[in-house]
Amino acid sequence: MRLIKEFTFAAALSLASLYTISMGHAGEVRIGDLTIEQPWSRQSPMAGNVAAGFMKITNSGTEDDRLISATASITGTVQLHDMKMDGDVMKMVEIPEGIVIPAGQTVELKPRSLHVMFMDVAAQPREGEMFKGTLVFEKAGTAEVEYEVKAPMAGMGQ
Repeated sequence: MRLIKEFTFAAALSLASLYTISMGHAGEVRIGDLTIEQPWSRQSPMAGNVAAGFMKITNSGTEDDRLISATASITGTVQLHDMKMDGDVMKMVEIPEGIVIPAGQTVELKPRSLHVMFMDVAAQPREGEMFKGTLVFEKAGTAEVEYEVKAPMAGMGQ
């Protein structure tokens, strides 16, 4: 009887973990096979009406997943972007099909590379502030994240 209770308890915990977003240490969110590490943004160095979001996403599963969309409390318009060289000019391009997170790998969203783009922000996020958002994955579902806002030139030394 005790073995059945332990098995039932273990099964219930396992199922609960599949249907909830669990929080790890500060700056880490887990959903399904994905771990989202340290979402951050920065005050725009150009003081425009855009900002970007960065993070590391690790897929510990055996199947690829895909970041297909995102939201942010600072705007109603969020896109997934990459940076590409066009001759001698680096250009930002939208990725409407989403960002693939390969099985067993980590994808880093960082300045001058893949990133989440916050368009038409009403007010620039300021260094030291936090703002909320969501990341929507094809298989894992929706994860709630909180972006830490860093200095305008954060991440540019990479």
